[in-house]
Amino acid sequence: MTSTDRSIAAAEAHSAHNYHPLPVVVAYAEGAWMTDVEGRRYLDMLAGYSALNFGHGNRRLINAAKAQLDRVTLTSRAFHHDRFADFCAELAALCGKDMVLPMNTGAEAVETAVKTARKWGYRVKGVPDGRAKIIVADNNFHGRTTTIISFSTDEEARADYGPYTPGFEIVPYGDLAALEAAVDENTVAVLLEPIQGEAGVLVPPPGYLKGVRRLTAERGVLFIADEIQSGLGRTGRTFACDHEDVVPDMYVLGKALGGGVVPVSAVVASSDILGVYRPGEHGSTFGGNPLACAVALEVVAMLRSGEFQQRATELGEHLHQELGLLVGGGAVEAVRGRGLWAGVDIAPAKGTGRQISERLMDRRVLVKDTHGSTIRIAPPLVISKEDLDWGLDQLRAVLA
Repeated sequence: MTSTDRSIAAAEAHSAHNYHPLPVVVAYAEGAWMTDVEGRRYLDMLAGYSALNFGHGNRRLINAAKAQLDRVTLTSRAFHHDRFADFCAELAALCGKDMVLPMNTGAEAVETAVKTARKWGYRVKGVPDGRAKIIVADNNFHGRTTTIISFSTDEEARADYGPYTPGFEIVPYGDLAALEAAVDENTVAVLLEPIQGEAGVLVPPPGYLKGVRRLTAERGVLFIADEIQSGLGRTGRTFACDHEDVVPDMYVLGKALGGGVVPVSAVVASSDILGVYRPGEHGSTFGGNPLACAVALEVVAMLRSGEFQQRATELGEHLHQELGLLVGGGAVEAVRGRGLWAGVDIAPAKGTGRQISERLMDRRVLVKDTHGSTIRIAPPLVISKEDLDWGLDQLRAVLA
């Protein structure tokens, strides 16, 4: 039995089967490449669902983490620490907002956004207690907590977890008229992904986000943008909302904010929104810890240079041009996305998304399937054009 077989067998025996990973066991990674326990190298074309926008083992981020490890890693929010204020100030400035509420995981940040919107609705908007409504889109993916799956339309994520949390209305993604019809006097927020990642990298129609911004502003409703996957450089702009020059009331951030080093998430908004909190009403032992703040501060500094947004723009144009050539030849039915992010719908005759992912793994390229027939491509933003082209060559070979 190989080292790979032993590791997989042990994982199958001792961990819950809530994931179905590809049969590769990673032992080392650098940049856009990962090496398994047998010494085989793989091109990472998934980047931890955008958590690794800056690549594996990015030296700036690792050095920031190492320096902080020698100082202090956790105080809890019972005390101040010397990295917290800078982190909050710098992230707020990057977002053009006043305040930050730090958490750890993306799902925690979405839960925080939901709680914030409801509290704002009761204390500021004057919605009757217990009546606050949040509008979401179908095919959304905001996490897997009990509240979040309560407004999911993915039965695989939702089944067998009821009773479900009330207070949400689901409308078709990209349908502004349906959204407008759903808004009523008890609506406190509209929660959307500017690009739906898990659904297959679905980009809304042009002008949709502008329409959402206009509608929510007119009706006194918060616009919450879940930029956990789409934000922080992935689409070629700092935020996916930037492509339509839209600034939401609240950003929900995660994944790349921790640089692939530590889990860091945050809700970022103006003081008249996040200012509704009083001590004891919300919290997290690890949220905004010194190690997380040190790494996230470096992430913000890297984004301020614009280098990674530019790389995502230039390489993204090349990626989509090359993928577009595959459409119509009987192997690929459609390609969607923006920047270094693409959803590729595989023709049924060529296999399922899982089968294509496995064949690519055999050719040393790692991607992941979603919704049966789609594969997602989202390499680290540090990938070279040569490596990207090599990965695309492997996809062409698999589809040939």
